[in-house]
Amino acid sequence: MNVQSNKMSGKAAVFGQIEALLPELEAIYLDLHRNPELSMQEVRTAGIAADWLEKYGYEVHRNIGKTGVVGLLKNSEGPCILLRADMDGLPVKEKTGLDYASQATGTDRFGQAVSIMHACAHDMHVTWLMAAARLLAESRKQWRGTVMAVFQPAEEIGAGAAAMLGDGMVKKFPKPDVCLGQHLIPLPAGQIGYRPGVAMSAADSWEVKMVGRGAHGSMPQNSVDPVVMASATVMRLQTVVSREVAMADNAVVTVGTLQSGFNENVIPDEALLRLNIRTFKDTVRSRVLASVKRIIEAEATASGAPKMPEIREISKFPLTVNDEAAMAKTMAAMGSYFGEARLTEMEPLSGSEDFGLFGTAWNVPSVFWWVGGTDPEKFAAGMAGGEPIPVNHSPFFAPVLHPTLKTGVETILAAAYAWLD
Repeated sequence: MNVQSNKMSGKAAVFGQIEALLPELEAIYLDLHRNPELSMQEVRTAGIAADWLEKYGYEVHRNIGKTGVVGLLKNSEGPCILLRADMDGLPVKEKTGLDYASQATGTDRFGQAVSIMHACAHDMHVTWLMAAARLLAESRKQWRGTVMAVFQPAEEIGAGAAAMLGDGMVKKFPKPDVCLGQHLIPLPAGQIGYRPGVAMSAADSWEVKMVGRGAHGSMPQNSVDPVVMASATVMRLQTVVSREVAMADNAVVTVGTLQSGFNENVIPDEALLRLNIRTFKDTVRSRVLASVKRIIEAEATASGAPKMPEIREISKFPLTVNDEAAMAKTMAAMGSYFGEARLTEMEPLSGSEDFGLFGTAWNVPSVFWWVGGTDPEKFAAGMAGGEPIPVNHSPFFAPVLHPTLKTGVETILAAAYAWLD
């Protein structure tokens, strides 16, 4: 009884150390926010994470899946837990007006010059895991087992987890008993969201090149206009969800890119579409993908296109599925620490994640939860019909620093201690 009491009081002392770390964590976060890097280009961010892990005694493996980092901390026999943070920014021009707003620019995977922003809080995720990794290293007397800290690249394009696994993670590192991950979303800061079972959608992204016949703008009769073809395709694709998906099912079809031509008096010969499909069921996914392909090809035929469109997959995300027993165990620990009032069971989110690939690769449970980062008053006002709340991927997305920094570290520690002996 005394041993258990000492362990509990020791862990409480670890949580108590977070407050003193906040100035250092804030400096790390602001630096990462000012210096975002695109998917598979996270060299600086990965170096910061790797150097930090080495400083606190982790066995560090760099350049896993190109820019990924894995840190191992072995502390006697016991369970192994995988803790994951994603690192990449987005090709978004920041418009938050913050004094630490990103001014970074770069070249994206399509060869385009773009602005770069941490519009999905991966800078916060990295900071959280760095802090938790340090505190776990400094509290070895409170637990036994192995901590595997994973700093993953390219989550935004669905390539990072697959790249790390393709680089031999399953063979190189010990099998975890559970994979634990989290993400910041527009919930009130300090709140934690969770969902047993299916938690986030599957996603498929395609690039489509529609081929027409160019001509002078004054002589459309000599053309097969790809602008009209692409526009008709975009409009027709809106009927997939409204007319081909049952009301009880869910799907999203979004065209995020439509590019064609450079001059107002030239009918171009090609148009480019990039589209994204989200679904929660494999049967719905298959049906929607088939419908999207059918419409793209049918519009080309209807336009008299000289060639069928070229369709290329550019990213693919699996369903994020939380193991129900593992989630119950993890949330029980969080409820014990935070109090049940700070936990919110949510509906499945239409966003997507590649985190689940780690659990699938090792055939172990995955647990993924969400941490709020929105000012509570602004959140309440937005929900009441006031100023809309900037969401992930918005150029205005800006988490409040406090208590968000602290909460994210606390959630990782609570989850980790629930699984480590």
